[in-house]
Amino acid sequence: MDIKTASALRRLRLVSIPEAVSFLLLIVCSVLKRTTDFNAVPAMGMIHGLLFLLYVLFWLDAWIRTRWDAKTGILYFVLSVLPAGGFFADRKLKREAEAAVMASRARREGVVNA
Repeated sequence: MDIKTASALRRLRLVSIPEAVSFLLLIVCSVLKRTTDFNAVPAMGMIHGLLFLLYVLFWLDAWIRTRWDAKTGILYFVLSVLPAGGFFADRKLKREAEAAVMASRARREGVVNA
């Protein structure tokens, strides 16, 4: 894995957790808006919208650089529109990055033809 691909995956991981948290907070704010006088939906909506746009941009960059198949690429997008999907995306991306690092080290050391 080259440095640009690793960076793309890292950026996607870094934005996936805040995006998921902002989505959950937006849901809480929506419930509070309907049950109390508290209305933080406009502010939380803007924050979540910005984080979602960043996620989509980083997702596209990662998909192009890693050359995921359609199933994997679409899975990461679907995880972005599920309320807690960002947490699962982060976990999956972490495993994928660790596997790529191990394969790269093995190739460099000539242990296997990974």
